[in-house]
Amino acid sequence: MPGLYRTVAEKKELEARNGALQFLLVLHRISEWIPGVTRVDAKLLLDLQYRAIVNIYSCAGSFRKDFVEIRDGDIVVHRGVPHETIDREVCEMCAYVNNNWDTATTLHLASYALWKLNWIHPFFGGNGRTSRAFSYLILCAKIGMRLPGTITIPDGIVRRRSEYITALRRADSAWSEGRIDLTLMDKMLEAAMADQLLSTIEQAKGQEITEGR
Repeated sequence: MPGLYRTVAEKKELEARNGALQFLLVLHRISEWIPGVTRVDAKLLLDLQYRAIVNIYSCAGSFRKDFVEIRDGDIVVHRGVPHETIDREVCEMCAYVNNNWDTATTLHLASYALWKLNWIHPFFGGNGRTSRAFSYLILCAKIGMRLPGTITIPDGIVRRRSEYITALRRADSAWSEGRIDLTLMDKMLEAAMADQLLSTIEQAKGQEITEGR
C-alpha cells in the first residue's frame, strides 16, 4: 500500500508519534469509562486506527473497500473477511463484548477482542496496532483502572510475537470449526500483564527493566 511518507526514517518517526497519540486516546477512553453505560462500537475502532496510521497511509479512519490477505512468503496465512461483511462482523464483535461484559472474565474479553479484530482484519493498515490498543482498553476498562508499569501489555504482545501468532492461528482454526478457543491467547496476555506489573516493581526498586522478557 503506497504511503504518504517520503523516507523510511520519516515513516518510523510518524509511527512513534502516532503510537503515542493512540495510547493517549486509549488512556482517555479508560478514564471516562462508565461501567454499565459505556459500550464499544465501530467508531471507537475507527478512532483508534486513525490515530495509528494518520499521515502514514491514506486509509486512516476507514474500513477497507477491497479484499486483503496476509502472506508469509508465497503462502497465504490469513484472509480478512469480505469487505462487504465488515460492518456486520464488527457490529457482532462489539455486541459480544458488550453483552458479555458483566459475566465474562477480563482476560477472555481482552483476548477475544485481540483475536477477533485481527480475524476480521477490517483495515488496509493498522490492524495489529489497533487490535492491541482495543484489547488493552477493554482490559483496563473492565478492571476499572489504568494498569501501572512502564512495559505495557501492547509492548509485551509485540515482544511475544511468536506466541501471539500461534495464539491467533489456534483461535482461527477453532473458529473455522464453529468454536471459540482462546486458551493460548489468554496465556499470552496473562504473561504480558505480568511483565507490565513486574516492571512497576523493578522501577520501584530502582532496577533496570529487563527487555524482551
